[in-house]
Amino acid sequence: ASLLLAAALAVGLTACADDPLAAEYRSGDNKGYVAGQFRVVEIPPEERGEPIVFDGVTETGETLSDADFAGDVLVVNFWYAACGPCRAEAKYLEESAQEFDGEGAHFLGLNIYDQAETAASFAKTYSVSYPSLIAIDDAELKLAFAAAAPLSATPVTLVLDRQGRVAARIISQLEDASILSTLVRETL
Repeated sequence: ASLLLAAALAVGLTACADDPLAAEYRSGDNKGYVAGQFRVVEIPPEERGEPIVFDGVTETGETLSDADFAGDVLVVNFWYAACGPCRAEAKYLEESAQEFDGEGAHFLGLNIYDQAETAASFAKTYSVSYPSLIAIDDAELKLAFAAAAPLSATPVTLVLDRQGRVAARIISQLEDASILSTLVRETL
């Protein structure tokens, strides 16, 4: 029985040998996450689903909902403070937010793990000017976005069109602001 168990384990582990995620884990760099593949998905207007309906409370205690952004483009970034890629992309999100300030596009963070104080500290440290909804204890807020964004693949960025439908989805860390800016401009 021990010999059969050892053989089954060896076969199972061999299957992981060529897996890039397993290789990243084995590298042992202790970065605290395993990076996913960068993907951008643009959704043609005729294929966009229903508008995302949401409401929540920001790190400053303000209540925001989809109605606050009605008729405008909305960029929603899913993040948390201990996420290395989230910290790395914060400057690109802010750069894009500043580019579209006053042009009918708004930016909103959705923090999936942290309390309000941690999110506010992150915003101060990384000079993030737009608000973030706090979702750690808000299952309804997470559920509102569950069909549109794989919350376990943080960071994820959604571009919602003027009707509140997902026009584009970016999975993984932004490498610069230009991709997001292009998606926002096309959606506007």
